[in-house]
Amino acid sequence: MNAEPVGDRESSVCRAAELVGLFCADPREFGRIEAVTAAHVPPVPRALLDHHSHMTVTMERHHGCPMTLRVVAVRDGDASGRGYAREILLATPDGTVVQHGIVRMDLSTMDPATADAIRGRGEPLGRIFVAAGMLCEVQRVELLRIEAGPHLRAILGPSVNEVYGRVAEIAVAGRRVIELLEIAAPAS
Repeated sequence: MNAEPVGDRESSVCRAAELVGLFCADPREFGRIEAVTAAHVPPVPRALLDHHSHMTVTMERHHGCPMTLRVVAVRDGDASGRGYAREILLATPDGTVVQHGIVRMDLSTMDPATADAIRGRGEPLGRIFVAAGMLCEVQRVELLRIEAGPHLRAILGPSVNEVYGRVAEIAVAGRRVIELLEIAAPAS
């Protein structure tokens, strides 16, 4: 098991719910979120989620192709870039969705070129950070099981009932600047 043990299950659910609340006024519309240990996650989603690496890199390695980014929604935060958030999908070149994500970050902590690349919405975050040579540390990884609600089914497909995800943070130069909710699509 790579993810940190679920010490405070309520904390990981609250972290996820806070991110969901950025794009879904009623978190119940998103789905029912519960914290789980790695032992309660099936092997494929566990391999995709239970680590301290960027999901872009993990998905590209798993699927053997570069991921494309689709931005579902954006919240710009304040003028400095604090509180910038977006809801995204990662997909294979043929359009197969492999991941849903919600990310909130402080763009003011990044160099202008990196912040502009993120705002440009053309590349997944992991690829932007690797290209920028940013030394990022994925931490506080906790695994989740989600019973999909109408919001998540509208994004991942009407037949989706249960998915697995993770909530995590990314530190840059030792400072937490990014919060993540990442969900592996069932076909992954």
